Amino acid sequence: MRSRPEFSTLKRIVAILLALVVVLAAGAVIGQAPAIFGVDEDPEASIEFEDQQSDGTSVSVTSVSVSDGGFVVVTDSTGNSVGVSEYLEAGTHENVTINQTADDGLEMVGQLTATAHLDSTGDETYAYDETDGEEDQPYIEDGYPVSDTATVTIADRDNGGVSDSFSVESIDAPSSATTNETITVTAEIRNPTDEVDQQHVDLRIDGAVLERQVLELEPDESREIEFDIETTGAEPGEQTIGVYTTDDGAVDTIDLEFDGTPAVEPVDGNETSIAADVTTPADGFVAVEHADTDDANGPSPNGASDDTQTLGTSEDLSPGEYENVTIDLEDSISEDDELLLVLYEGDPNDVAGATQIETEDGEAVEAEFTLEELDGETDND
Repeated sequence: MRSRPEFSTLKRIVAILLALVVVLAAGAVIGQAPAIFGVDEDPEASIEFEDQQSDGTSVSVTSVSVSDGGFVVVTDSTGNSVGVSEYLEAGTHENVTINQTADDGLEMVGQLTATAHLDSTGDETYAYDETDGEEDQPYIEDGYPVSDTATVTIADRDNGGVSDSFSVESIDAPSSATTNETITVTAEIRNPTDEVDQQHVDLRIDGAVLERQVLELEPDESREIEFDIETTGAEPGEQTIGVYTTDDGAVDTIDLEFDGTPAVEPVDGNETSIAADVTTPADGFVAVEHADTDDANGPSPNGASDDTQTLGTSEDLSPGEYENVTIDLEDSISEDDELLLVLYEGDPNDVAGATQIETEDGEAVEAEFTLEELDGETDND
């Protein structure tokens, strides 16, 4: 019997060990590839630009964060650049002042947009316009430039006016409404110039244009105009409502109360979680419960009954419409378990103290289902 391996066997062992070392080293290199080969994470930015009054020559951006440094560019409602900040180093900057671009004379008033731009040239000099957009492009998030919109009005119209733009002298809007009605907003518009002119006037809620009118005014003529707009689709809560001309605007606030038909519908699920589409008119949540409780009539319309077996609840939901609300379950369920989705008003941490939301006919807003039925619907889709 041989007492030691032959030389050829030793060579094979050494070769295998060397191969292992190479593989492990390659794995380490691959794991460090971003650092070694200069592959960085996508640049990120955020910006906050609030409504303000100005003298028309500068604005202030409340906060901007740029992961790779760059600039803040301010544009007017027609897309023209009216101001560019100085170079901003990587990090967060507060109360950034952007002055009016000296060579174009465009005033910084009206509906303005502040956008965060990269310094792709690395020379700390803004080059987007002079390179036709090839360099120093905007930071991007979810496919869109990182930007924020604000209304900038002249602090004192008696000193300077608003150039050739029609001015918005006043706005009269309701203080509250629902998200499913037509409201009337009245504004007084004046032509401050010495010539007959025709300009557009926009009505916006939270920055979105809901109606536009074209108005022709004689020199120094003022006229009251009305906007009859539907609030359907507007976000509930306190919103900014404003009337804007080319370079001027006046704003107010309106409290929009959600007005929609309450509904809940299961759309997907597995043994540990359920997803549902929800329409709720009140602050509340969605619960998943066993449908075959000891309570023959199900949960009480005034709240969950003592016999209700709550399997899980969603997070807090404000009034509005939601898709794919996730409810994580405390216990696993099977394909044929009979379940209920129930819409509640109240605190998801206090199901017993919550109140079931009802339709106009007094019926509880709920939906009965099984995972097997959901799987069948998904397969049909």
